[in-house]
Amino acid sequence: MAKYLIVGGVAGGATTAARLRRMDESAEIIMFERGEHISYANCGLPYYVGDVITERENLLLQTPESFKKRLNVDVRIKNEVVRIDRENKLVEINDLINNTSYTETFDKLVVSPGAEPIKPPIPGIKDKAIFTVRNVNDTDKIKTYINENKPKKAVVVGAGFIGLEMAENLHHLGMMVTIIEMAEQVMTPLDYEMAAVVHQHLKTKNVEFYLNDGVSQFKRNADYLEIHLQSGRKVDADMVILSIGVKPETKLIKEAGIELAPNGGIKVNEYLQTSDPNVYALGDAIAFPHPITGKYTNAYLAGPANKQGRILANNLVLGHKQTYKGSIATAIAKVFDLTIGSTGLAEKVLKKEGISFVSNITHGGSHAGYYPGAMPTSIKITFDPHSGKLYGAQIIGYEGVDKRTDLIATVLKKGGTIYDLQEIEHAYAPPYSSAKDPVNQAGFTAGNIIEGLVNIIHWDELNQLHAANNFILDVRTPDEFELGQIEDAVNIEVDQIRNRLDEIPRDKKIIIYCGVGLRGYFASRILMQKGFSDVYNLSGGYKTYEHATCKQSNEDIFESSYVAKDSHIYRKKTSSEEKEIQSEKKTIEVDACGLQCPGPIIKLKKEIDKLENGDRLLQKVTDQGFMKDVASWCNMTGNKLISLDSDKGIISAVIEKQKKDEQCSVLNNGVAKNKTMVIFSDELDRALASLVIANGAAATGNKVTLFFTFWGLNVIKKANKPKVQKDLMGKMFSKMMANSADDLKLSKMNMMGLGSKMMKKRMMAKKVDSLEDLLKTAMENGVEMIACQMSMDVMGVDKDELLEGVSIGGVATYLEEAEKSNINLFI
Repeated sequence: MAKYLIVGGVAGGATTAARLRRMDESAEIIMFERGEHISYANCGLPYYVGDVITERENLLLQTPESFKKRLNVDVRIKNEVVRIDRENKLVEINDLINNTSYTETFDKLVVSPGAEPIKPPIPGIKDKAIFTVRNVNDTDKIKTYINENKPKKAVVVGAGFIGLEMAENLHHLGMMVTIIEMAEQVMTPLDYEMAAVVHQHLKTKNVEFYLNDGVSQFKRNADYLEIHLQSGRKVDADMVILSIGVKPETKLIKEAGIELAPNGGIKVNEYLQTSDPNVYALGDAIAFPHPITGKYTNAYLAGPANKQGRILANNLVLGHKQTYKGSIATAIAKVFDLTIGSTGLAEKVLKKEGISFVSNITHGGSHAGYYPGAMPTSIKITFDPHSGKLYGAQIIGYEGVDKRTDLIATVLKKGGTIYDLQEIEHAYAPPYSSAKDPVNQAGFTAGNIIEGLVNIIHWDELNQLHAANNFILDVRTPDEFELGQIEDAVNIEVDQIRNRLDEIPRDKKIIIYCGVGLRGYFASRILMQKGFSDVYNLSGGYKTYEHATCKQSNEDIFESSYVAKDSHIYRKKTSSEEKEIQSEKKTIEVDACGLQCPGPIIKLKKEIDKLENGDRLLQKVTDQGFMKDVASWCNMTGNKLISLDSDKGIISAVIEKQKKDEQCSVLNNGVAKNKTMVIFSDELDRALASLVIANGAAATGNKVTLFFTFWGLNVIKKANKPKVQKDLMGKMFSKMMANSADDLKLSKMNMMGLGSKMMKKRMMAKKVDSLEDLLKTAMENGVEMIACQMSMDVMGVDKDELLEGVSIGGVATYLEEAEKSNINLFI
């Protein structure tokens, strides 16, 4: 009769014990667990904290008594194995209940020690209000603390899967939640542009978060914790959840002299056998070669641990007949209304490993667009550029993310290709999918790339392009273009391209984009077959570009009603707004769910045109870009956005029709609120400040006038000026003055021009618009630029040397505008 000892319960150990008994009724099986729970649903712990799972007993899958009764397994809780004697094949155990020690012999030993939470030696980390979430006891402590102390604000340190699930559940309990994450993004298994979707979604839920920042100290005040961040920022909290990560718990194995893998996990072979043939291991603590990279990795997932337990038990009883093939780390998480799935290797891992790959992003719907309620789904896949072998996938959406993640994971685990994605035969009916599922479409698009039917460029590559030999072509509708576009883009709608080929240069690199990539593909095919040789389509379209390039983390959201001080502004409704929404004004409801951009905006415009002034429109939309677009559209058209909400992926906007006021904007007390500035300086930093202020004021709907005089004229000179006739003094001034905005110097630390070059490089690295871009944006935003005629005459500047759109005027012109302004600056 074989005697098996199992160290550790939960997914790995408990599964092994149960399978062993089913395979061998006569074996002696003893399972040691240093805690008091042998089998519990640790993935459900955040939802128990948040009262989504209300019964604690539902988390406890098995008890020592049920295990003994059904499986005849000797379960010893609160018994910790502290030493392995390999030579004598015995283990030493501390009985934590009776405070005694004893030994047990074994024929085969199975260890499933799991992983332990990382708790770095941060000052104050042992405070009573700081918790980890790893087992039932942890959640019991959290629940007790919440019930007794009624915390109002919580901080979650670490934004991995568990950290975000905890943030959601604490938010569900009514707490204001702040997330602190050391990385530049949440959910580090995702690539940056996919995580950016999660960032923007968190803002809509009034969750504050700081990226690229870590905790330096926890300081206890009278009745709250003060959390000091490495950036110098301070955040207050009533309680803190640490979700920094976990590490394999290998102390017992290491002390026994059993080999560890390079990454610190317990090294096992394909039969889950350690370097000692009588000792086996499984679960979070083991390291096994990754199916794609071949490097030892850990998989902190319940699914692989359960499967390992079954394989291990079969091998113990039947001999080494079944092999473990490793984990591709297929995972899924719910983050408020979003579902995020991932499998295989992300782009950043492939880069790190030096594996040649192509990545691409596609956007689709959870089911047929013509069937009500279709929700947006984004899929990113990575694959071999020659064979099409699939390397990984990331999927974000609201419905059907789980099944599509599973489909791709199945192909990937079998070593399949993007052509297998094309051929997947899925269950199709309009409420569930489309005839060509988004997974099929991801495969089709990848096939087009490999076959050379389209060349792609990614958002980060495009964001670094500043060369004059690129031509950025926006093939969306003019209305879409007006709501937001990539800088320097030229708008030619896809359906007009064949008739406007002469407007597209043949000697430049053509970069095409649309909303999600589909129209861009059509436009690429047209141009490539019309003889344009250097054509690229933006992967993921403007939707991905905008998510990735706008501001990610938000700041100080609880100091006002605004959730984020950036281009995405969502806010809680005030009580007066709630009353206004509930007013008796005529309101019609329009369902635009399932429509993709520009569909919702087009429908909004069509329906609002039917209304009388003062009437209201309630439009429901599932395209998440509408959250930003509707606010921009209302600002442009003069209509009033009454409310904007998002629930379970459905956006509800109430818009009141109003005539656009073309008159000078005024404050409620009748005082004009236009802005004027006199730009006297041509120093780069002062010019930048002027344009930043001007653009900020223009963005709020104010009329802005800039009056350029004397040296300030250099700011608005053309880079490529025509030759003009000048007298001697004019020529002398031209040689002494800056040639254009690109030639300006810093007021401090210019260092013979090196300082200005450093400043421009720094601005580019931080994605801050250049002075030239700020000038262009200002003109597009309606900022009026006036060049002083007297200064032009004195300095010998000709009007043909100035930027297009700059008007010429005198002091009277400026004073007229200043009379209408409540702010007048001299720079």
